[in-house]
Amino acid sequence: MEKLKQRWGVSSGYQFVVILLVFSVTGSSTAWLVPNLFSLFGVNLQSGLGVKVALIFSGFVTYQLLLICFGFLAGQLRFFWQFEKKSLGRIGKLIRLLFRQ
Repeated sequence: MEKLKQRWGVSSGYQFVVILLVFSVTGSSTAWLVPNLFSLFGVNLQSGLGVKVALIFSGFVTYQLLLICFGFLAGQLRFFWQFEKKSLGRIGKLIRLLFRQ
């Protein structure tokens, strides 16, 4: 726990617990929300590969947005904004590496 607090630059145990709660609430909310939205719009989740790819992509985008929203509500917007910038930067590098010609 101390290594993670140091890596994230978190000083207090309270802030650390709040951050972990935001991550868990965001993941649970995304896992519940995305399939239910697909079902609401009449999309059969058992259909082809395209629906599964759309489900994964929608889950990724929803997670990113909810993480910022829940982070804001928990008073940890600065931490989650920095976390998002770092994560999305890494994903951008990976995509550029994969699609480099």
